[in-house]
Amino acid sequence: MQPKLIAAIAVLVVGALAGAALLAWPTPSASPAPTPTPSPTRSPQQFTSENVIVSDPLPNSSVPRMFTVKGKAKGSWFFEASFPIQVRDAANNPVGMGIAQTADNWMTSEFVSFAPDVTFLGYSGPARLVLMNDNPSGLPEFEDAVEFDIVIQ
Repeated sequence: MQPKLIAAIAVLVVGALAGAALLAWPTPSASPAPTPTPSPTRSPQQFTSENVIVSDPLPNSSVPRMFTVKGKAKGSWFFEASFPIQVRDAANNPVGMGIAQTADNWMTSEFVSFAPDVTFLGYSGPARLVLMNDNPSGLPEFEDAVEFDIVIQ
């Protein structure tokens, strides 16, 4: 036989053996996908905006004539550690108010806790809780507010 033919047959035999070995070799079992670590979740009912998170009262909940608003706001919403809160009736008239103050460092871009008391003057029924950034400049382009429905008992 010619040497080239013998080399070609040897290459074919080695290739066939390698292919058979690969087919017979056990495949590694797919490792189970890692269980994702759950991220902290917010209550599906709490009020959340880009700058404010209110955990109590919840939107559309009933509140007594005096209650505490609990939440967090970005530091930019505060001026001298406070910002105003209003309650408005169905005709958009102010019927209650409070001042959100924090003891935390408000000079930050992070969220800062607040928990002001809000009181009403002789009103019950549907209302809107309005949280307004403190805008010491008074310029309209720097005003911002968030609001949601509540019911005053």
